[in-house]
Amino acid sequence: MKIIIHIIRKIGIGIVLFFSIYFLTAFILSRISVAKEKNTKEDLFIYVKSNGVHTDIVMPARNEQMDWTREIKFSNTQTTDTTWRYVAMGWGDKGFYLQTPKWKDLKLSVACKAAFALSTTAIHATYYRDLTLDNKCKKIGISKEQYARLIQYMVASFQQDEAGHFMAIKTNANYGNTDAFYEAKGSYSLFYTCNTWANNALKSCGQTCCVWTIFDTGIFLKYE
Repeated sequence: MKIIIHIIRKIGIGIVLFFSIYFLTAFILSRISVAKEKNTKEDLFIYVKSNGVHTDIVMPARNEQMDWTREIKFSNTQTTDTTWRYVAMGWGDKGFYLQTPKWKDLKLSVACKAAFALSTTAIHATYYRDLTLDNKCKKIGISKEQYARLIQYMVASFQQDEAGHFMAIKTNANYGNTDAFYEAKGSYSLFYTCNTWANNALKSCGQTCCVWTIFDTGIFLKYE
């Protein structure tokens, strides 16, 4: 019995030590900035937007470089209005997205699968007509060349069918009338979260971002 208690105690200490190092590392690396590329034009604007936990990258729904509406189809949403000006994209654990509309709905099985990369991922795309700038929605000017890189990063995050089209997920778990879910590439884990993905999106197009982050806080501290 004493041996069992000793083992349990050791495991408990190990878990506490692991998460202490994990959160300390996340805090430190999220406060270290990767600088924005110098001498670039502000040809267009993108946005970072958070719901307080999860960061989305918001882009023009259409411009001369990319018409997202061709793949993020309005017909996959519950709206019949096609005049929305912006599309927000966020990446994350598929089970978490579809089975946890609110924190109170979180199941231990979903959380464990997400934490240890045991489930698939999805992209949540939402259309907006207008955006309100505040402490959870920041505007970023980028060049056309930088936007081309961001487009490439975004497209590479989607699973595609044999014809090269994004794969919509048929579900009733939409959060509103203007959003839809799509099959994504990659694995969500303790070390690569929705905010890590968004931070890497900013990194891909030469914008100020964190060395590494698992939370939205680190990203938004760069844009205060």
